Amino acid sequence: MSIEPETHRETAGAGFQRLVDLMRRLRGEDGCAWDREQTLESLRPFVIEETYEVIDAIDRGDPDALRDELGDFLLEAVFLAQISAERGDFDIVDSLRAIGDKLVRRHPHVFGTQAGAGRSPDAGEVKRQWEQIKADEQKAAGRPASALGSIPESLPALLRAYRLGKRAATVGFDWPEVSGVETKVAEELAELAEARSGGSLSEVEEEIGDLLFSIANLARHLDVDPESALRAANRKFSARFTALEARLAARGVALRDATLDEMEAEWARVKTGT
Repeated sequence: MSIEPETHRETAGAGFQRLVDLMRRLRGEDGCAWDREQTLESLRPFVIEETYEVIDAIDRGDPDALRDELGDFLLEAVFLAQISAERGDFDIVDSLRAIGDKLVRRHPHVFGTQAGAGRSPDAGEVKRQWEQIKADEQKAAGRPASALGSIPESLPALLRAYRLGKRAATVGFDWPEVSGVETKVAEELAELAEARSGGSLSEVEEEIGDLLFSIANLARHLDVDPESALRAANRKFSARFTALEARLAARGVALRDATLDEMEAEWARVKTGT
C-alpha cells in the first residue's frame, strides 16, 4: 500500500481513506509501538487537547492553523474508530453512516417529506424540531426521556452550566427577564458572603458554584457564550500581565521585587496604553 502524499488534489473521500489506511498500518504488527499500545482511555486527553486547539485556531482567526488542527482532530476520531474496530465494536464507516443518517433524520425540512412544502422553518423552529426528534429517538431506544440527559458531564463546567440552563429553558424553566437572573446573581453573592463569615470551606465552595452557575445563566440571557467570554478575559489578562512584566523589566525591576503599588501603577498604564 502506498502512503506517499499525492501530488494532485485529492477528493475528500480519497483523503479520508488515506488517513484510515495510515492509522490501520500504524496499529498493525509492523506499525508504530506507541500507536499500538494506545487505548480508548489513553487517547482521552489527546481528544480534549485537539478540541481546544481547534477552538484556539478559530479564536485567533488563523485559517492555516485551523486547517492543520482540523486534521489532528480528524486523526483522533480515526484513531478511536480503529481501536474500536479491533475490539469488534464498530468501524469508522459505521460512525460515518450514523452521523449521515442522523443529519437526514433530524432535517426533515431539507431531506424528508417537509422539503419544499411551503415556508421553510426559521432557526428557532429548526432547533425545537431537532430537540423533539432527539427526544423521540431516546424514547424509541428505551432511554429515559430527560431534557438534560444528553448533556455530557465531561464538558467544561462553565460550558455545561450554560448548556444546562439553555436546555431547561426550552421547556419553559427559566427566568422570563434578564432582571430576574441579575437578582439571582446578587442573591448568590450575598449567600457567599454569609458562608464566608460563618460557614465551612465546603459551604463556601457550594456558594461559589451557585454563583458561577447563575453567572453562566446571566451570560445566556445576554446572548453571550460564557466559555468564550472567559477565554477572551484570560487572553486579555495574560497580554496585560506580560506587558506589565516587560515594563518593570525595562526599569530594571524584577517582578518578584516589585511592590503591589508599583505593579498596580504599571497595570493601570498598560490598560490605558500610556
